[in-house]
Amino acid sequence: MNKLKIAIQKSGRLNEDSLKLLKDCGIYIDNGKDQLKAAARNFPLEVFYLRNGDIPQYLRDGVVDIAIIGENVLIEKGENIAIAEKLGFSKCKVSLAIPKGETYNSVKDFEGKRIATSYPETVKTYLKEKGVNAELHIINGSVEIAPNIGLADAICDIVSSGSTLFKNNLKEVEVMLRSEAVLAVSPKIGAEEKLVLEKLQFRIQSVLTARTSKYILLNAPNDKIDAISKILPVLKSPTVLPLAQEGWSSLHSVIKKEDFWDVIDELKKNGAEGILVCPIEKMVL
Repeated sequence: MNKLKIAIQKSGRLNEDSLKLLKDCGIYIDNGKDQLKAAARNFPLEVFYLRNGDIPQYLRDGVVDIAIIGENVLIEKGENIAIAEKLGFSKCKVSLAIPKGETYNSVKDFEGKRIATSYPETVKTYLKEKGVNAELHIINGSVEIAPNIGLADAICDIVSSGSTLFKNNLKEVEVMLRSEAVLAVSPKIGAEEKLVLEKLQFRIQSVLTARTSKYILLNAPNDKIDAISKILPVLKSPTVLPLAQEGWSSLHSVIKKEDFWDVIDELKKNGAEGILVCPIEKMVL
Protein backbone atom coordinates (compact mmCIF):
# COMPACT_ATOMS: atom_id res chain seq x y z
CA MET A 1 0.00 0.00 0.00
CA ASN A 2 1.34 3.45 -0.94
CA LYS A 3 2.10 5.86 1.88
CA LEU A 4 -0.20 8.82 2.30
CA LYS A 5 1.83 12.05 2.32
CA ILE A 6 0.57 14.66 4.79
CA ALA A 7 1.84 18.22 5.26
CA ILE A 8 1.65 19.98 8.60
CA GLN A 9 2.97 23.31 9.81
CA LYS A 10 6.69 23.22 10.54
CA SER A 11 6.39 24.81 14.00
CA GLY A 12 3.94 26.56 16.28
CA ARG A 13 0.60 25.76 17.85
CA LEU A 14 -0.89 24.22 14.72
CA ASN A 15 2.09 21.86 14.52
CA GLU A 16 1.58 20.72 18.12
CA ASP A 17 -2.17 20.24 17.75
CA SER A 18 -1.74 18.35 14.45
CA LEU A 19 0.77 15.92 15.94
CA LYS A 20 -1.47 15.42 18.97
CA LEU A 21 -4.39 14.56 16.68
CA LEU A 22 -2.28 11.96 14.87
CA LYS A 23 -1.13 10.54 18.19
CA ASP A 24 -4.72 10.34 19.45
CA CYS A 25 -5.50 8.44 16.24
CA GLY A 26 -2.91 5.86 17.31
CA ILE A 27 -0.32 7.03 14.76
CA TYR A 28 3.22 7.50 16.03
CA ILE A 29 5.71 9.61 14.09
CA ASP A 30 9.46 8.97 14.19
CA ASN A 31 10.56 12.57 13.92
CA GLY A 32 13.91 13.85 15.11
CA LYS A 33 14.87 17.45 15.71
CA ASP A 34 14.80 19.70 12.61
CA GLN A 35 13.62 16.90 10.32
CA LEU A 36 11.61 18.07 7.31
CA LYS A 37 10.16 14.62 6.62
CA ALA A 38 9.28 11.71 8.90
CA ALA A 39 7.47 8.38 8.63
CA ALA A 40 4.83 6.84 10.89
CA ARG A 41 5.82 3.64 12.65
CA ASN A 42 2.45 1.92 12.51
CA PHE A 43 0.46 3.49 9.66
CA PRO A 44 1.19 4.11 5.95
CA LEU A 45 1.77 7.83 6.48
CA GLU A 46 4.66 10.18 5.73
CA VAL A 47 4.75 13.63 7.32
CA PHE A 48 6.20 16.72 5.62
CA TYR A 49 6.95 19.71 7.86
CA LEU A 50 6.37 22.84 5.78
CA ARG A 51 5.81 26.57 6.07
CA ASN A 52 2.09 27.18 6.45
CA GLY A 53 1.89 29.56 3.48
CA ASP A 54 3.60 27.05 1.17
CA ILE A 55 1.26 24.14 1.88
CA PRO A 56 -1.51 25.08 -0.61
CA GLN A 57 0.99 25.01 -3.50
CA TYR A 58 2.33 21.61 -2.41
CA LEU A 59 -1.26 20.33 -2.41
CA ARG A 60 -2.00 21.75 -5.85
CA ASP A 61 1.18 20.22 -7.29
CA GLY A 62 0.49 16.81 -5.72
CA VAL A 63 3.75 16.83 -3.75
CA VAL A 64 1.62 15.97 -0.70
CA ASP A 65 -1.75 14.20 -0.71
CA ILE A 66 -3.34 15.90 2.27
CA ALA A 67 -2.56 18.63 4.79
CA ILE A 68 -3.65 19.92 8.17
CA ILE A 69 -3.85 23.64 7.60
CA GLY A 70 -5.68 26.72 8.81
CA GLU A 71 -8.88 27.29 6.85
CA ASN A 72 -7.92 30.97 6.56
CA VAL A 73 -4.72 30.07 4.67
CA LEU A 74 -6.65 27.74 2.38
CA ILE A 75 -9.17 30.49 1.61
CA GLU A 76 -6.35 32.93 0.86
CA LYS A 77 -4.09 30.62 -1.18
CA GLY A 78 -5.86 27.32 -1.74
CA GLU A 79 -8.34 27.86 -4.55
CA ASN A 80 -9.98 24.61 -5.74
CA ILE A 81 -8.51 22.57 -2.86
CA ALA A 82 -11.17 20.43 -1.17
CA ILE A 83 -11.72 20.21 2.59
CA ALA A 84 -12.27 16.67 3.87
CA GLU A 85 -12.75 17.45 7.57
CA LYS A 86 -13.04 20.44 9.87
CA LEU A 87 -10.90 19.58 12.87
CA GLY A 88 -12.19 21.87 15.61
CA PHE A 89 -8.86 23.28 16.87
CA SER A 90 -6.67 26.32 16.15
CA LYS A 91 -9.78 28.48 15.91
CA CYS A 92 -9.38 32.14 15.02
CA LYS A 93 -10.97 35.02 13.13
CA VAL A 94 -9.73 37.06 10.19
CA SER A 95 -10.80 40.58 11.06
CA LEU A 96 -10.48 44.24 10.13
CA ALA A 97 -9.22 46.52 12.88
CA ILE A 98 -8.74 50.28 13.28
CA PRO A 99 -7.11 52.55 15.90
CA LYS A 100 -9.06 52.58 19.17
CA GLY A 101 -9.77 56.28 19.15
CA GLU A 102 -11.57 56.25 15.80
CA THR A 103 -15.33 56.08 15.39
CA TYR A 104 -16.70 53.18 13.36
CA ASN A 105 -20.14 52.97 11.72
CA SER A 106 -19.98 50.27 9.04
CA VAL A 107 -17.73 48.57 6.50
CA LYS A 108 -18.37 51.56 4.22
CA ASP A 109 -15.94 53.48 6.47
CA PHE A 110 -13.11 51.63 4.70
CA GLU A 111 -13.88 53.34 1.39
CA GLY A 112 -10.62 54.88 0.10
CA LYS A 113 -8.68 53.82 3.21
CA ARG A 114 -5.29 52.09 3.31
CA ILE A 115 -5.39 48.57 4.78
CA ALA A 116 -2.25 46.63 5.75
CA THR A 117 -2.64 42.85 5.53
CA SER A 118 -1.08 39.46 4.86
CA TYR A 119 -4.41 38.31 3.40
CA PRO A 120 -4.92 40.44 0.28
CA GLU A 121 -7.18 38.02 -1.60
CA THR A 122 -9.46 37.56 1.41
CA VAL A 123 -9.74 41.33 1.90
CA LYS A 124 -10.33 41.99 -1.80
CA THR A 125 -13.12 39.42 -1.97
CA TYR A 126 -14.79 40.69 1.20
CA LEU A 127 -14.67 44.37 0.25
CA LYS A 128 -15.84 43.64 -3.29
CA GLU A 129 -18.90 41.87 -1.90
CA LYS A 130 -19.59 44.94 0.26
CA GLY A 131 -19.05 47.39 -2.62
CA VAL A 132 -16.06 49.04 -0.96
CA ASN A 133 -12.83 50.17 -2.66
CA ALA A 134 -9.69 50.40 -0.53
CA GLU A 135 -5.93 50.49 -1.06
CA LEU A 136 -4.13 47.39 0.17
CA HIS A 137 -0.58 47.29 1.53
CA ILE A 138 0.67 43.69 1.54
CA ILE A 139 2.89 42.92 4.53
CA ASN A 140 4.44 39.55 5.32
CA GLY A 141 4.75 39.52 9.06
CA SER A 142 3.36 41.69 11.85
CA VAL A 143 0.84 44.13 10.43
CA GLU A 144 -0.37 45.60 13.74
CA ILE A 145 2.30 48.29 13.72
CA ALA A 146 1.24 49.72 10.33
CA PRO A 147 -1.30 52.31 11.60
CA ASN A 148 1.12 53.50 14.32
CA ILE A 149 3.84 54.32 11.80
CA GLY A 150 1.49 55.93 9.29
CA LEU A 151 1.70 53.13 6.71
CA ALA A 152 -2.01 52.31 6.83
CA ASP A 153 -5.33 53.48 8.27
CA ALA A 154 -6.42 49.97 9.26
CA ILE A 155 -5.28 46.35 9.25
CA CYS A 156 -6.67 42.93 8.41
CA ASP A 157 -5.17 40.07 10.40
CA ILE A 158 -5.81 36.91 12.39
CA VAL A 159 -7.43 37.51 15.78
CA SER A 160 -7.41 34.86 18.50
CA SER A 161 -7.62 36.43 21.95
CA GLY A 162 -7.41 40.05 20.78
CA SER A 163 -4.43 40.79 23.05
CA THR A 164 -2.14 41.74 20.13
CA LEU A 165 -4.67 44.30 18.89
CA PHE A 166 -5.03 45.70 22.41
CA LYS A 167 -1.26 46.08 22.83
CA ASN A 168 -1.08 48.00 19.56
CA ASN A 169 -3.98 50.33 20.43
CA LEU A 170 -6.31 48.76 17.84
CA LYS A 171 -9.88 47.51 17.98
CA GLU A 172 -11.63 44.81 15.94
CA VAL A 173 -14.54 46.20 13.90
CA GLU A 174 -15.36 43.59 11.21
CA VAL A 175 -15.05 39.80 11.35
CA MET A 176 -14.56 38.68 7.74
CA LEU A 177 -14.39 34.96 8.42
CA ARG A 178 -14.04 32.41 11.21
CA SER A 179 -11.36 29.79 10.75
CA GLU A 180 -10.19 26.51 12.25
CA ALA A 181 -7.77 23.75 11.30
CA VAL A 182 -9.00 21.60 8.42
CA LEU A 183 -7.91 18.45 6.63
CA ALA A 184 -7.35 19.51 3.01
CA VAL A 185 -6.96 17.12 0.06
CA SER A 186 -4.83 17.48 -3.06
CA PRO A 187 -6.74 17.40 -6.38
CA LYS A 188 -4.00 15.00 -7.57
CA ILE A 189 -4.38 12.38 -4.83
CA GLY A 190 -4.12 8.81 -6.18
CA ALA A 191 -6.60 5.95 -5.81
CA GLU A 192 -4.44 3.96 -3.34
CA GLU A 193 -3.78 7.06 -1.28
CA LYS A 194 -7.54 7.72 -1.12
CA LEU A 195 -8.01 4.31 0.53
CA VAL A 196 -5.46 5.23 3.20
CA LEU A 197 -7.16 8.62 3.63
CA GLU A 198 -10.49 6.87 4.30
CA LYS A 199 -8.86 4.86 7.10
CA LEU A 200 -7.30 8.03 8.53
CA GLN A 201 -10.59 9.94 8.36
CA PHE A 202 -12.36 7.12 10.21
CA ARG A 203 -9.85 7.45 13.05
CA ILE A 204 -10.02 11.26 13.05
CA GLN A 205 -13.83 11.23 13.22
CA SER A 206 -13.72 8.82 16.17
CA VAL A 207 -11.28 11.09 18.02
CA LEU A 208 -13.16 14.33 17.25
CA THR A 209 -16.51 12.84 18.30
CA ALA A 210 -14.95 11.73 21.58
CA ARG A 211 -13.50 15.21 22.19
CA THR A 212 -16.96 16.78 22.03
CA SER A 213 -18.68 14.13 24.17
CA LYS A 214 -18.72 12.91 27.77
CA TYR A 215 -19.60 9.51 29.18
CA ILE A 216 -22.22 9.76 31.93
CA LEU A 217 -23.31 7.29 34.60
CA LEU A 218 -26.16 7.92 37.02
CA ASN A 219 -28.60 6.22 39.37
CA ALA A 220 -32.35 6.77 39.13
CA PRO A 221 -35.66 5.35 40.38
CA ASN A 222 -37.15 2.95 37.86
CA ASP A 223 -40.24 5.13 37.42
CA LYS A 224 -37.98 7.96 36.19
CA ILE A 225 -36.10 5.95 33.54
CA ASP A 226 -38.33 6.99 30.63
CA ALA A 227 -38.11 10.70 31.47
CA ILE A 228 -34.34 10.56 31.98
CA SER A 229 -33.81 8.56 28.77
CA LYS A 230 -35.36 11.43 26.80
CA ILE A 231 -32.75 13.81 28.21
CA LEU A 232 -29.88 11.58 27.00
CA PRO A 233 -30.37 11.49 23.20
CA VAL A 234 -26.76 11.23 21.97
CA LEU A 235 -26.77 7.45 21.57
CA LYS A 236 -29.75 5.34 20.43
CA SER A 237 -30.74 4.80 24.05
CA PRO A 238 -29.00 4.62 27.44
CA THR A 239 -27.80 1.35 28.92
CA VAL A 240 -29.98 0.44 31.91
CA LEU A 241 -28.66 -1.91 34.60
CA PRO A 242 -30.56 -2.87 37.79
CA LEU A 243 -29.02 -1.86 41.11
CA ALA A 244 -28.89 -4.03 44.24
CA GLN A 245 -31.36 -1.60 45.82
CA GLU A 246 -34.82 -2.60 44.63
CA GLY A 247 -36.64 -0.09 42.43
CA TRP A 248 -33.44 1.62 41.25
CA SER A 249 -31.28 1.33 38.14
CA SER A 250 -28.01 2.67 36.79
CA LEU A 251 -28.13 4.46 33.42
CA HIS A 252 -25.07 4.85 31.18
CA SER A 253 -25.00 7.14 28.15
CA VAL A 254 -23.15 9.93 26.33
CA ILE A 255 -23.81 13.67 26.41
CA LYS A 256 -22.48 16.55 24.34
CA LYS A 257 -19.74 18.50 26.12
CA GLU A 258 -21.29 21.85 25.15
CA ASP A 259 -24.64 20.86 26.72
CA PHE A 260 -23.08 19.49 29.90
CA TRP A 261 -24.48 21.79 32.59
CA ASP A 262 -27.96 22.11 31.05
CA VAL A 263 -28.22 18.31 30.83
CA ILE A 264 -27.03 17.85 34.43
CA ASP A 265 -29.65 20.33 35.69
CA GLU A 266 -32.41 18.46 33.81
CA LEU A 267 -31.22 15.09 35.08
CA LYS A 268 -31.29 16.28 38.70
CA LYS A 269 -34.79 17.72 38.24
CA ASN A 270 -35.93 14.31 37.03
CA GLY A 271 -34.59 12.34 39.98
CA ALA A 272 -31.06 11.37 38.90
CA GLU A 273 -28.53 10.79 41.69
CA GLY A 274 -24.87 9.79 41.95
CA ILE A 275 -24.03 11.35 38.59
CA LEU A 276 -20.52 10.55 37.30
CA VAL A 277 -19.07 12.14 34.14
CA CYS A 278 -15.94 10.78 32.42
CA PRO A 279 -13.89 11.74 29.37
CA ILE A 280 -14.05 9.51 26.28
CA GLU A 281 -10.86 8.50 24.49
CA LYS A 282 -12.44 7.26 21.23
CA MET A 283 -16.01 7.06 20.03
CA VAL A 284 -17.02 4.95 17.02
CA LEU A 285 -20.61 5.47 15.84
